[in-house]
Amino acid sequence: MPDARERDVLQEQQIHAHSDRILAALAARQHGVVARQQLLDAGLSAEMVRTRLVARRLIPLHRGVYAVGHCRLRREGHWLAAVLAVGRGAALSHREAAALHGLRPADRTTVDVTVAAQRRVPGVQVHRAKLGRIDVTAVDGIPVTTVARTLVDLADVLPPPALRKALEETERSNRLDVRAMEAVLRRTRTRNGAGYERVRTALTELARTGTTLTLSVLEDRFVALLDAYGLPRPSTNVLLEGYLVDACWPAARLVVELDGYGPHSGRRAFQDDRTRTNDLQVHGYLVLRFTHDDVVRRPVETASRVARALAQAAAATG
Repeated sequence: MPDARERDVLQEQQIHAHSDRILAALAARQHGVVARQQLLDAGLSAEMVRTRLVARRLIPLHRGVYAVGHCRLRREGHWLAAVLAVGRGAALSHREAAALHGLRPADRTTVDVTVAAQRRVPGVQVHRAKLGRIDVTAVDGIPVTTVARTLVDLADVLPPPALRKALEETERSNRLDVRAMEAVLRRTRTRNGAGYERVRTALTELARTGTTLTLSVLEDRFVALLDAYGLPRPSTNVLLEGYLVDACWPAARLVVELDGYGPHSGRRAFQDDRTRTNDLQVHGYLVLRFTHDDVVRRPVETASRVARALAQAAAATG
């Protein structure tokens, strides 16, 4: 039977093992990084944290933020570490938020983070602004500004051509929600008049010239199909009820959306497509969706559906 000293040693080992499990679980959820306050809140003592720092099981990244076990982190780990270092209420924003959303590549070592309070963190570009709940989401466990808020914020840090490119990529991935951006612009207009005007200009130009800038091969084939069967050409890539749609006959209130086999397919894109379809139908538009195979392999059936929809619209308006 163990004596009192052995029991104390065993108990201490059990406590440390339990603490290591907590540490490992946090690191697994957080891209390999943890904050000191998180460890204290989870039950580790300040001495336990110091012990692990001395043993290099915790490696400082920022004040009070550590990598667990090693510092060869992926970009998501460095981004979350920056957010944790800035503190409560912070969110990844601007350029790195756009990279996390997949709207533009990550090309910097400095990280953009937004928070309401005045903060300074080496290696982090802290933007001081109030973020409402509607402005923040989470991607891969990282607090980040929404796509709409990110696009508006990008106007403060990117030249117009780069902002336009980010808008185009958002539209390609069916995530350009102009109404959400308008709401952000209304909330932030007094913050930066120049940025506000840059966003408005970029959106206006995207709507005006979207045909030449975003027309895909599939859209080219769809227009050629209409020409081959003597059907009227639609307006392409136009803003409609806050969405940039592939093709529209406004007088007939008919919309066609074309679904390719691009890299943006997945659950989120599927949900976004259904949301925009429902919204357009609520506003009185008939929405037809055609795939690559519909356009390329079933042109007769596709042209027939478009023709019937146009004929029905003409009959309804007398």
